[in-house]
Amino acid sequence: MASRRGKRRLSVIAVVLLAASAAWCTASATLNHRLDELRLPRIAWEGGPAYYEKFRVAKDAGWGKSSFFPIGVWFESVGTDEDVVTDKAAGINTYVELTENSDMNLVRAHGLYALTSKPLKGVGSESVGWLITDEADMWGGPGDGVWTGRFPGEGEICDPQDARCGYTAMRTLKDRLPKGDGRFFYANYGKGVQVWATTQEAAKFVNSYTDVASADMYWYTDIGICSESQHFLKWKPTECPLAADYGYVVDRMRQLDALDGRRQPIYAFVELGWPGTNGKRLIEPQEAAGAVMNSLIHEARGIVYFNHSFGGPCPTQHLLREDCYAEMRSAVTEVNRRIAQLAPVLNTQSYRHTFAPGLDTMLKLHNGSCYVFSMVKRGAATGRHTLALPPELASAKEVEVLFENRKLPVRNGRVTDAFDAESTYHIYKITP
Repeated sequence: MASRRGKRRLSVIAVVLLAASAAWCTASATLNHRLDELRLPRIAWEGGPAYYEKFRVAKDAGWGKSSFFPIGVWFESVGTDEDVVTDKAAGINTYVELTENSDMNLVRAHGLYALTSKPLKGVGSESVGWLITDEADMWGGPGDGVWTGRFPGEGEICDPQDARCGYTAMRTLKDRLPKGDGRFFYANYGKGVQVWATTQEAAKFVNSYTDVASADMYWYTDIGICSESQHFLKWKPTECPLAADYGYVVDRMRQLDALDGRRQPIYAFVELGWPGTNGKRLIEPQEAAGAVMNSLIHEARGIVYFNHSFGGPCPTQHLLREDCYAEMRSAVTEVNRRIAQLAPVLNTQSYRHTFAPGLDTMLKLHNGSCYVFSMVKRGAATGRHTLALPPELASAKEVEVLFENRKLPVRNGRVTDAFDAESTYHIYKITP
């Protein structure tokens, strides 16, 4: 039988433990409370996964779940189980356009999704949305002129030839697609929306036809794109090509999208090979990963990979399935794995905070931990950068660097890390 003194000692210990537990819980709750009560500005968004709840087919497919993040591949073909298994193993969950002979039953059976420009044979629950078209801003131009119905390479597109008919093409193509069937409308744009058109002209493309939109600018591989950035955007020669340029594309789309007061998810496009025969080089695996991450930091809500390589040593329309691109496949698979693991984090609304003047950053809060995504900003130097944490995180002793098996000390509310290349990124997890 325990003595009275022993009982008192146990009682004191219990009180101390309870007090410590309460203090920890209070600290954890205070983090969430402070972020809200301090009114740390939020990044504008469309609502995250909940956005897809209004589209019945997408909702039923699970696109409204916080654990899902769209990762697509452009214009693939699906003819065998091996095709889908190979793509799925690389982290792909969505086909953005498919060849007409693709087997939709295979897509559906393996739990993948599709956005196609028309209902393909066997269409079903796998098709969560419709692709209106690709780059009408470039081949049609901003205008309501007569569209001949032709596409690039098929003859005159607008009538007369010097007219601009991109808006007409968008309306016509959308009208051909099913309506009110629980699927969303998507379109991809290019240099027209990004740099050639006026803001008013570009905004009409972005805000008039779609529920989800994207734009492609292949900064690492397009032979003339850096010259165009200097001419149209007034960038310095040192600001292109960089992984940070891909974040600019998302920023531009989000700025245009906001002009009508109705936000939609903006996806990012990243090339994986040699997109044009006039391209200057292949994109490197670490550059592709950096481009993806910078797009996410700039609030991309989905990633689409351009899977075709028309030049270079290994031309193909199935890059992620080719042995000659094994290194790129490995890099893409890894970054997709990280995206899938962090989907519940990515699918929360970001907070606005300046961590360092030379870094692109994104701040998220999920399940009591903060996540900071960071890369070198366009025009900033590589090397060591110091991040100043928000006041409510300054008391943290260390931060975990995800996927790198290391931790960094917090000193006076600051963390210093090395960014050795312009495509280097780090993701920090901070748990008080």
